[in-house]
Formats: sequence, C-alpha cells, structure tokens
Amino acid sequence: MSDSPAPLADPHLVFDPVAGDGPRDVVILGSTGSIGTQAIDLVERNPDRFRVRGLSAAGGRVALLAEQAWRLRVRTVAVARESVVPQLRQALRERYGNGEPLPEILAGADAATQLAASECHTVLNGITGSIGLAPTLAALEAGRTLALANKESLIVGGPLVKALAKPGQIIPVDSEHAALFQALASGTRADVRKLVVTASGGPFRGRTKEDLAHVTPADALAHPTWAMGPVITINSATLVNKGLEVIEAHLLYDIPFERIEVVVHPQSYVHSMVEFTDGSTIAQATPPDMRGPIAIGLGWPERVPDAAPAFDWSKASSWEFFPLDNDAFPSVGLARQVGELAGTAPAVFNAANEECVDAFLNGALPFNGIMDTVTKVVQEHGSPRTGSTGTSLTVADVLDAEAWARARARELTKTQTKAQNMARQTAQTTTAEAGA
Repeated sequence: MSDSPAPLADPHLVFDPVAGDGPRDVVILGSTGSIGTQAIDLVERNPDRFRVRGLSAAGGRVALLAEQAWRLRVRTVAVARESVVPQLRQALRERYGNGEPLPEILAGADAATQLAASECHTVLNGITGSIGLAPTLAALEAGRTLALANKESLIVGGPLVKALAKPGQIIPVDSEHAALFQALASGTRADVRKLVVTASGGPFRGRTKEDLAHVTPADALAHPTWAMGPVITINSATLVNKGLEVIEAHLLYDIPFERIEVVVHPQSYVHSMVEFTDGSTIAQATPPDMRGPIAIGLGWPERVPDAAPAFDWSKASSWEFFPLDNDAFPSVGLARQVGELAGTAPAVFNAANEECVDAFLNGALPFNGIMDTVTKVVQEHGSPRTGSTGTSLTVADVLDAEAWARARARELTKTQTKAQNMARQTAQTTTAEAGA
C-alpha cells in the first residue's frame, strides 16, 4: 500500500492554495440548505478564521439568500433559477438599502459552477444531488481546497474527480467520512486493516422486510437522530445513504470494498472507525452535530475551537452496535456491486434511487418498492461501457446514464402503480360482491 498513489482524502497531506495568516476566503455552495446554514453559523462565530466571498443556492429561499449575503457582505451571489433574479435583486436592495452596491449576481444552471471557480481558498460544496458534480470539478480545476459534502460528486463521477484532484485537495464533510479522515491520522495507510462506517439504522431499525411493506412517507421522514432534507432522510430510512457512503469511502481512501464494513449504531455518537493491523480501533465520537465535520472541512489542518458541542462525561450513557440486516436493507449490498462495476453504474444507482424516492414521497411507490425498482434498473443497465478504472468516463457518459436511469425508473414505477390500482380495484369488487 505504501507505494500506491495517495488517496483522494489524506489527513497527512495539506493542500493550501492561498497561504497566509488572515481569514480564509470561503465560497459556500448550497448556502440555504442544511449544510450551508450550519456553515454560515460556524463562520459568523469565527470571523477571525473565515470570510465568505460567495454564496450559491437553487432559488427556492430567496429572502434567506439575500439575508445571508447582506450579513456576510459577500461579493457574489449565484442562483440556479434565472426566473427569481428580479425577486433576489429586490430582496437584496431591501437588505442593503439604497446607498450600498449590491453583490454580483450569477444566474442559471452553471451559476454555481462559475462561483466554484472564483477566487477563494476553500469551496464548500453543500449542494444535494448529482448537479453538484460540475461545481466540484470546477473547484478542483481552479485549484481550490474542496470541502466536499456533496457525496454524489464522487458517486457519479469518481474517476473524473480522481483525474483532477491534487494530493490533499479534498477534505470530506460527510460526518462519517470526516470521522474516518480524523481516525486515519492515527496511522499510515499500510497500518489500516478496515474502515468501519456507522449507521444510525434510521427510523426502521430492527424491522423486517415484511414490516416495511406498509410504512408511510411520514414514518420514513421521522428520523430518530438527524434533522435533514426529505431525500437524505428517506435515504437514511432505506440505508441507501450508507451504500453511497461505502462507495465514497472506497473512492476517498482507496480501501477495497471487502475491507469496508457497515455497523448499526443507533445513538449516532461514533461517526465511524478505523481498525488498524495491530488490533487497535480508533473511533471519532461527538454528539450528532454537522458543524464539527464542517469545521474540519473549512479549517483543516487546524481545529476550530467550540465548533460543535462536546460530550458531558459526568453523565451516564450507553452506546450500542448491531450488525446490518442485509435482507431488510439490501441497499448496501447493491451499492457494493455497483461500486465494483464502476464506470456509469454508480450514477445509474444514484439517479434511479432519486426518482424512486420522489415516487415514494408522492405515494406512487411503496417503501420496499424503492430498492426493488432501483435493483431492476441497475440490472438492466448491466456492466458499464467504461472499464473498471473509469479512464474513458466523461461527463456526457454520466449525464446520459443518469437520464436513462431516471426515465427507466419512472417507467417501472408507472407499471407498478397500474398493477397496484388494478389489484385494489379487484379487491374492492370482490368485497362488494361478497357483501351483496
């Protein structure tokens, strides 16, 4: 292992594009989302450490985006929806008043990508979904440190990211991967026996596949530990998020899939662990709070004091660990398969899942139907056209694969919905006839 190239994320390496003693200039992509708002809280509590130069958002929370821009005095605001630019400009004017110049406004599908390449020290990519790939590539190509919370960048475009990233340029922000990052600092790559990724188990921990047949979106959105957006919360309920994190861990740390284990830990105190060859296991633990991983992403190799709450060791607590139920939650095993296939297979897995989650939230697909449908789409896709090294993978390949997977998932969902409706009508007719 010692002679192999450095992994994408390595705590022993520091990539510092703009050295100096002043505050680090930061760009936050997805500023009105969960990661973005918590990052801004961290920045505002540490003005001597960080200075935000640009913000991007989809455009659904224009008033909040304008408020953030005004509070942080950013130079650029990017919004994906061009239609909200007049509303954004008005909101900015109301906050800034008539005497102050407004920040530059970028708008359109490429706005976040343009902002990611702008002058700064660190880009925090907190965008949700595979639309975060282009900004990730832009930040890397521009030579910025990338604090990566957008796991889909790696899932759908791992080889593309690997081709651009310089040693130490990526700092992971996912709580699990930030934990592995910190634990890996305790030894060398040659000392690592396995990575252990922890999972809360979501709202359905302990339930069988049969138990999950009739759960509702409201049931699935009731996460016991984390407050997240609907897609991420459903992914936690299906454990798709854990499957994606296994692929991400493989790509970030260059550890084979057979040496990456998933363990259920309901309390979500231990965010992940590294087992070393001498039998030692190093765990990273904090109360559930994303500001800790965000601080690692923005501040590494230095730590940010009081970034997040610490444990009160004067109080008793119990920490539990359970093996993963692969029958009830087949998503992790399927993710390992698509990760091994590489090429466009992970993009197909991710895109099909996003469509199926949307269908489930809209009542068009049962909970177990999410993974049943994703599995069918992955099987139909088969082996990707590119080799396992992904050297011939292009952004166009990824986009084409995603478009096909989304369309096919929608087709399969419609077929299943029709079958369910017919079965329901038959059951109602039978009941009516029996009553007569």
